[in-house]
Amino acid sequence: MKKIIIMLTLVSLPALFIFAQTKDNAKFKEYKPGYYINSILKDVNAFNDSKEVEDPYKRFVMDQTSYKLPNKVNLYKREWANKVISQGNAGSCWCFSTVSFLESEIFRINKKKVKLSETYTVYWEYVAKATEYVNTRGNSHFSQGSEGNAVTLQWKKYGTMPESAYTGKLKGQEFHSHAKMFAEMSSYLKNLKVTNAWNVEIVQQNIKAIMNHYIGVPPTNFTVEGVKYTPKSYLKDFLNINPDDYVEILSYKQEPYWQKVEYKVEDNWWHSKEYYNLPLEDFMKIVKSSIRKGYTMSIGGDVSETGFSAETQCAMVPSYDIPASFINENARQFRFSNQTTTDDHGMHLVGYLERDGKDWYLIKDSSSGSRNNDKTAAEFGYYFFHEDYVKLKMMGFTIHKDAVKDYLKKFKK
Repeated sequence: MKKIIIMLTLVSLPALFIFAQTKDNAKFKEYKPGYYINSILKDVNAFNDSKEVEDPYKRFVMDQTSYKLPNKVNLYKREWANKVISQGNAGSCWCFSTVSFLESEIFRINKKKVKLSETYTVYWEYVAKATEYVNTRGNSHFSQGSEGNAVTLQWKKYGTMPESAYTGKLKGQEFHSHAKMFAEMSSYLKNLKVTNAWNVEIVQQNIKAIMNHYIGVPPTNFTVEGVKYTPKSYLKDFLNINPDDYVEILSYKQEPYWQKVEYKVEDNWWHSKEYYNLPLEDFMKIVKSSIRKGYTMSIGGDVSETGFSAETQCAMVPSYDIPASFINENARQFRFSNQTTTDDHGMHLVGYLERDGKDWYLIKDSSSGSRNNDKTAAEFGYYFFHEDYVKLKMMGFTIHKDAVKDYLKKFKK
């Protein structure tokens, strides 16, 4: 009997531990037209003479009303970043987030406040994707998505330019709109499998012609402060930052830690193996310490969870998903392996707030979900991420190599 009692006690301990956690609730919330429908889609439909709509639906979401949420920008210690900008209905968050990050880097390093063109980098990324599509005879991934290191890769090849030199929006267009352009490019490339017309120069010309129609022709030179620059000379001589100074930090268990590995997601369409894979504990240490030292980062991962609220603009991990104390590399990898963590969205982490021993992070965002509030509010275009959400759902980030130099020394050559 004594042995039975002891065994029952031991068996009961994990259950008692679990139920001692906060029990979060959830609810079904009916979708209401927000910024995307009322602003972005309205402009897109009018400009493109289309009738794209979103059907009403209900979503299962975490009830966050019992929490005193730190969803005010002025609560956060933050680094400089440009004002928020919308990506419209372009699927280029990877570029908007990383360009925003690099703008902050230019200010951190050279104290210059610049607004750069996202569309210029997107333009050359599509050319690179189409080229790979031809080279692989249609066996590479062609989509609107990509990864943060695609920005520095294209900057090395083609430079960059101010947004004022190339907005990517035609006259009268308020928001970026790439849906029809992408559909036309995608259809053209798929047809190559039928025509067998795998001439890379002709394909590049045709892809450029499609983009020139929808987003304009990028200039080959422009003037800034009375000086004429090319995109490459602007990067080197005016911005004065080195794309090679930026590294990709990743944490997933399916590849060896302390090695540079491939991030195996579709948006890493060129199969880059330049990701420094770290244990989760070190991954989180870098996030916490870097932002306190003045380094921001372009961060990416999953934003489709029930604890990710467009209503409060806060991202949390509810206890009915997993208790906070159980979030570890296994829980993280489990979700990546079963595809409940996906490579959804890129954002810019610009600040932090420490509360009750845990961090919250101020996230600058280019998507519509962070814009369902007053346009004049400081919170317009921002999210607020609890560190547990970053730990479980954010897969990687781009950062300056100086912020992680002690970690990089540990990697195998």
